[in-house]
Amino acid sequence: MSFICTTKPIPAKMSITSSNSSLILISLLLSFFVYLEASSSTHGNFLQCLYYHSNVSIPVYTPKDSNYSTILQSTLGSLRLNSSATPKPFLIVTPLTESHVQTAVICSKNHGIQIKVRSGGHDFEGLSYISDVPFIIVDLFNLREVNVDVKDKIAWVQSGATTGELYYKIAKKSNTLAFPAGMCTTVGIGGHFSGGGYGSMLRKYGTAGDNVIDARIVDVHGRILNRKSMGDGLFWAIRGGGGGSFGIVLSWKIRLVSVPPTVTVFSVGKTLAERATSLVRKWQKVAHKLPHDLFIMLGVGVVDSTPTGNKTILTTFTSLFLGDSKKLQTVMKERFPELGLEAKDCIEMSWLRSVLFLDGLPTNGSIDILVNRPQPQSYFKVKSDYVKQPISQIGLGKIWERTLKDEQNGMMFMPYGGRMSQIAESETPFSHRNGTLFKIIYLVYWDAKQDATSQKYINQIRRMYEFMTPYVSKSPREAYVNYRDLDLGQTSKNGTASYSQAKVWGTKYFKDNFDRLVYVKTKVDPDNFFRHEQSIPSIAY
Repeated sequence: MSFICTTKPIPAKMSITSSNSSLILISLLLSFFVYLEASSSTHGNFLQCLYYHSNVSIPVYTPKDSNYSTILQSTLGSLRLNSSATPKPFLIVTPLTESHVQTAVICSKNHGIQIKVRSGGHDFEGLSYISDVPFIIVDLFNLREVNVDVKDKIAWVQSGATTGELYYKIAKKSNTLAFPAGMCTTVGIGGHFSGGGYGSMLRKYGTAGDNVIDARIVDVHGRILNRKSMGDGLFWAIRGGGGGSFGIVLSWKIRLVSVPPTVTVFSVGKTLAERATSLVRKWQKVAHKLPHDLFIMLGVGVVDSTPTGNKTILTTFTSLFLGDSKKLQTVMKERFPELGLEAKDCIEMSWLRSVLFLDGLPTNGSIDILVNRPQPQSYFKVKSDYVKQPISQIGLGKIWERTLKDEQNGMMFMPYGGRMSQIAESETPFSHRNGTLFKIIYLVYWDAKQDATSQKYINQIRRMYEFMTPYVSKSPREAYVNYRDLDLGQTSKNGTASYSQAKVWGTKYFKDNFDRLVYVKTKVDPDNFFRHEQSIPSIAY
């Protein structure tokens, strides 16, 4: 499950400071005016605004700066969105303090500048760092502090931290506390929590958003609000309504959850010749009904078969169990004996080591990899679906045939049930709960040598998605907002849309919660300042 997971070291910063303001500001503006030419007046005024509203250094990067490309690409995981033709920001602001974020919002609004907010770079369509109108990026990577309170079982985490950094800091304080967020440890907290955020403990504890109990957000007026001052509507919206629509969340107060000192993992692969189809059939019937402590995800891919050398389907059952190996084997023998799990398949470890295991990282090495890991970069496209009814054996056979035809395609099945079925769909904007058996993630990869024919691979995953129509949710066909997919529809090039235009994709991500999100958006940001190609629209706009 280590797909698209990662951060290159950030270089020294160029700053606008109050102490050495004149020389630095003049030099910066001169080079900037050359770059921007006709539009220099507006953007120059914006830079002056940053300077006059800040009491301490604001690190900024322009295309003329030697570190600009490194900063822009530092957390950019998708090389598909990094071509010479990809629109680039005219300025990158990398705040060091909360007041820097306030200043960026105030100045952007005052001078009519499109703002994009990035917390980690795991944005499958680049909506946090690409725009077809002139724009700036506010990159939160410097705001990554994590404060853990073991006694009260809470933590405050800033949006620029990664899930790996959060897990690392929790584990440094306790081996029996954790947090139910993503399995990919290089995901930025800001975007992950904003879309709900799920991981290997969703069946036990729900989504990350379900466990957020407070937050600090910069609103459209540049104010910093907490849960009390932002109100119930906005607090509801930011815990699953998707990033980039309501403001810039600076930090999150989260409820930590209990885990045993020892957990157990396994990964068992089965080919078609090893009864994979019947095992998947059984998995569909039991995975969502297993004890809440047990999570078994399913990977589907193409491998060489032996001894024939032909291609075959490989299904991989990968699990986290919040308990010891002996108890896990007992549960599996009772509930899923067909898999044939043996003692040698089970590996006991700490919860933090299980994080490494599920992210495809070495489990016997240093845990520092969670805080010192570079962002993996590759060419890929991702789509998502939700399944409400088990797929028949005939249906699975057709899916295997389709997958074998387009070998680059792969799928991950994520089981639901458990706690996810106990939380009302209106509790947060994340609505994919009751009646959901599992989620499907579709993935297609290609390398740099194949990039000239990238459309071929994108078309492959689109064909697979279309092929799956009879087997997945309907009216609407649901999708996960953190796996942004512009194929579902988009507002416009600069993120303006009518309610009816946005509802096309909005109901897929949020179902009946879409209308409430629009209501909140209209109330807190009526002029649609915070926007992107799939942002929540304001009716007042």
